[in-house]
Amino acid sequence: MKLKLSLIHAIEQWLNNIVKRPALAVTMAILWLVVIGWLGYGWNLGNVGLIDETEPLFAEASRQMLVTGDWITPYFNGETRFDKPALIYWCQAIAYAVVGVNEWAVRLPSALAAVGVMALVFYTVQWALQPQSKSDSSASLTYPYVTAAVAAAVTGLNPEMIIWGRTGVSDMLLTGCIASSLLCFFRGYAESETGNRGTEEIKPRSRFSLPNQWYLACYVLIAGGILTKGPVGIVLPGLIIGAFLLYVGQFWAVVREMRLLFGLAMIFVLSVPWYVLVIWRNGWNYINSFFGYHNLERFTEVVNGHSAPWYFYFLIVLLLFAPYSVYLPVAMVRLKFWQRSQWRTQARSQQLGLFAFIWFITIFSFFTIAVTKLPSYVLPLMPAAAILVSLLWGDFFSNSELNSHQQAKAYPLWFLLVSSWINVVFLSVLSVALFHLPHLIGQDPAAPNFQQSLQNAGLAAMGGWIWLLFAVIFAVLTLRRHWQSIVGMQLLGFAAFLIIVLMPALFLMDQERQLPLRNLSAAVVQFQQPKEEIIMVGFKKPSVVFYSHKPMKFIKLTKDATEYIKDIANKSNIPPSMLLLTEKRNFFKMDLQPETYENLAIKGAYQLTRINFKKMKPKKLEIS
Repeated sequence: MKLKLSLIHAIEQWLNNIVKRPALAVTMAILWLVVIGWLGYGWNLGNVGLIDETEPLFAEASRQMLVTGDWITPYFNGETRFDKPALIYWCQAIAYAVVGVNEWAVRLPSALAAVGVMALVFYTVQWALQPQSKSDSSASLTYPYVTAAVAAAVTGLNPEMIIWGRTGVSDMLLTGCIASSLLCFFRGYAESETGNRGTEEIKPRSRFSLPNQWYLACYVLIAGGILTKGPVGIVLPGLIIGAFLLYVGQFWAVVREMRLLFGLAMIFVLSVPWYVLVIWRNGWNYINSFFGYHNLERFTEVVNGHSAPWYFYFLIVLLLFAPYSVYLPVAMVRLKFWQRSQWRTQARSQQLGLFAFIWFITIFSFFTIAVTKLPSYVLPLMPAAAILVSLLWGDFFSNSELNSHQQAKAYPLWFLLVSSWINVVFLSVLSVALFHLPHLIGQDPAAPNFQQSLQNAGLAAMGGWIWLLFAVIFAVLTLRRHWQSIVGMQLLGFAAFLIIVLMPALFLMDQERQLPLRNLSAAVVQFQQPKEEIIMVGFKKPSVVFYSHKPMKFIKLTKDATEYIKDIANKSNIPPSMLLLTEKRNFFKMDLQPETYENLAIKGAYQLTRINFKKMKPKKLEIS
């Protein structure tokens, strides 16, 4: 124990020396954020092909914007795409113009949004935990910085954030806008009370003055959220901020302080013009598709078969916020959020934990009520979860000489012990599941050899050994009550798993699932003749459209494709040939006559065939 305290004291002394030198502290903070950001979102970002089916839809619509110069209406494969508003397409198209049309550019907006949220979490937590006055000599100098570093790392290094931060779709950009707007709101809210930190005076403000710069940033980011995914961009921040202000009893005071009417006008001016233009061009087609189908119906009905039980998001948070998720209950109990009278008397900057709690609960409840459920919907609550967990672990860095019971005085020590042992059990179960993963996952027709390749590479077994090792480490640390070490080992364990298992597995999946489609796209470019139509039958892989830059007709059923080919063959003025993309296993279901087709290429599970209409006898073409 003496050796442990001596080591902790030495580390704390070293950190104190850094904190006392502001330039060095800023440099170390930036270096920490760069390392975490690069590991989570920069490393091999563009070295993996686009993943079907959603990512190439965004990528190609953005490419079409750049090629055609139409920055109002998104198009994919010659058809309007009204799923999402324009901001994600604009960002990707600008990235194309800067770094070229490639995977890096497709994912760059998501990666930057994730890193931006992580950096703002660090900045907000560090600022909020600073001593309220310079005379507070009992406060640890390192506590705000270490807690902020943990918050940023937990924000950046969790499965949910990494999955969507490395994917070129709108979800991470929406999370960046929502989370950043909420963090800016809190900073503006806290700063409006304290004025300059270290003083008790409130800045006098004219009745007609503008809100402070943090509130202005909040409004701009909410407008960005509306331009990223529609009404949810203002509904979620509005619900969270409103619930928080009602709870602390400052609703009307802060509404006046924020100059809310001015803010709403600002949001309107920034976000509405694009909607006006796209509706002017497309009319009710856009209104019914976007506002009706993709917003109202997704909340009230099951869309695209994305239904799930009421406990769906409990499982999503448990698995995709692992390995930190088991500590969320104790992190919430630590707040004593039910003691409203105490929270109402706290200084505003000290209400960060409560704000993160309401942020988490509001988003979790909102999407639990929604009928359509997807794992990505709860992505915006991940920064709040990271703040809650970091504040829990920050207790153990506030004063290293306190014993464990004093450090956990805000909650029963047994609650922390139970959470730690649940963590050990959870990681043990995870390790066992990884050992058997090749036998647990179903076979993907698009990657029939993936299971065997995964087993041959030994990646699942390595993942199992990693988490089994860390389960043992966490058990030892729990027995010895080394609470300060657990969070560091969690981050180390996840980083090791990401480097040793997840990234190689991603390359393996790309090789088995997506590389054949990229090769197929190259074959299409090589073999297509002028004015030759391309049809894709039995599967829909938008990545082929993106990589080939060719329009294609998607036909789901082989019998419908056979009928389509028959109709063309019966026309008087027919083209000489057509290119047919199918899965090998489905090709012979079309019952084409051997003399009427020529196999051009076989790539993985897919086949490229040319249909020769000149050799085709319509009467022999049967519908299977």
